[in-house]
Order: sequence, then C-alpha cells, then structure tokens
Amino acid sequence: MMQWLADLGRQGRELIESLGRSGQFLAGFLLGVPNARVGFPLLVKQLYFVGVLSLAIIVVSGLFIGMVLGLQGYTILSDYGSESAIGQMIALTLVRELGPVVTALLFAGRAGSALTAEIGLMKATEQLSSLEMMGVDPLRRVVAPRFWAGFLAMPVLAAIFSVVGIWGGMLVGVEWLGVFEGSFWGNMQSSVSFTSDVLNGVIKSVVFGFVCAWIAVYQGYDCVPTSAGISSATTKTVVFSSLAVLGLDFVLTAVMFGDF
Repeated sequence: MMQWLADLGRQGRELIESLGRSGQFLAGFLLGVPNARVGFPLLVKQLYFVGVLSLAIIVVSGLFIGMVLGLQGYTILSDYGSESAIGQMIALTLVRELGPVVTALLFAGRAGSALTAEIGLMKATEQLSSLEMMGVDPLRRVVAPRFWAGFLAMPVLAAIFSVVGIWGGMLVGVEWLGVFEGSFWGNMQSSVSFTSDVLNGVIKSVVFGFVCAWIAVYQGYDCVPTSAGISSATTKTVVFSSLAVLGLDFVLTAVMFGDF
C-alpha cells in the first residue's frame, strides 16, 4: 500500500514537473524576438513538410469519411422520409466535428510524430548542442518554425478535409443514391451558419493545431537522446495529442453549443 502511494506521488510530481518544463519551453520560443530574414524561409520549408506532404492522407481520409456519412445518413434519414436533408447532416457533422477532430488526429499521427522524431534525432546527434555552442538559440532556429508551421497548417488542412468530405458525401448521395441535387445543396446552404458552425470549426482547428504542434516539438526537445528515447517520445506525441484533442473537443463543444 505504501509503495503504491509512493509511486502515485512520484508520478504526480513528474507530471507537474513536465507541465512546468513544457510551459517554460513554450514561453521560450513564443516570447523570443523572431528573425524574419532567417525564420521565414525555415517556416516555409516546414509548412511544406507538415502541410503539403499531409495533403494526400487528408484528402483520401476526407473523401472516404464523407462517402461513409452519405451512406449512413441516407440509410437513417430515409426511414423518416427526410433523405433530402442528407446534405445538411453531412455538412454540419464535418464542419462542426469530424473535420477539425479527424484532421488533428491524422496530423498527430503523420506530422506530429515526424516532428518529434526529427527534433529528437537532432538532440541525439548533438546538433542542438552545437547550435548553442555557436551562439544560436535552438528554440528559435529549430523549434519555432516547426511549431508555427503546424499551428498554421492545421486550419487549412481541416478546411480541405471538410470540403472534400462534403464532396464525397455528394457523390454518394446525389450521384449514387439519387438524392435531388438542389435539395442537397439547398438544405446545406440554409442550415450551415458561418458564425455558429464554420467559425466554431475554425476555432477548434486552431486550438488543436496549437496543442498538437506544442506537444510534438516539446516531446522531441525533451526526449532522452537515445533510439529508445526517441521512440518513446514519438509514441507519447501521438497518444498525448490524441487524448488532448478528444478532451479539448468536448470542452470546446460544450462551450460553443451547450445551453448554459
């Protein structure tokens, strides 16, 4: 019993220490004065790495999820004679919920893990220490461009996911199942609000991008500089990011759409 309490206390202390280090780490590169001449090219390079190279998995996943929503939605709505509302259901589901959440989960698995492994490898090979010896701040030179690239790419990827998903749902609902195209787009246009639906989805994707990028770069920078340490940090990035996204999704949904 005493050993269990001791282990619990140690884990709690380690968690608090980790949160403190991550907060200091975040402030270290957010509050630093950026060097536009050096930082902008690095930012563009990382935007290509975390954004453009993630487009394939985002587009394919969005297409198939939209098609599945079209099939499931038609099956459910046809029981009530409301299959013409399939466009409304697909759009609201993707814009409010699945677009930001699934994009964030895919981002954590593809780009987040890669960022962690890259920074962890730089630490293991003492590249970060070499930068410090040359008087270059690794937080501003290495971490900041990767963080901001992830933060900026997430809303764009989420928007692309939602658009492709709606198109996939239209292919199934209109072209395959025979729903009238005018009803599909008309119900969608009349039911989706920019302020209460689209804007809230954008806010979710921005928050998820901030958290996922923060976790990814911190785990890479704080990892044990060994192959096992990098592997463990990469796993933590995916697990912690996924849990953070799902937890924050509930909180944000309750704030945005809950009646309090």
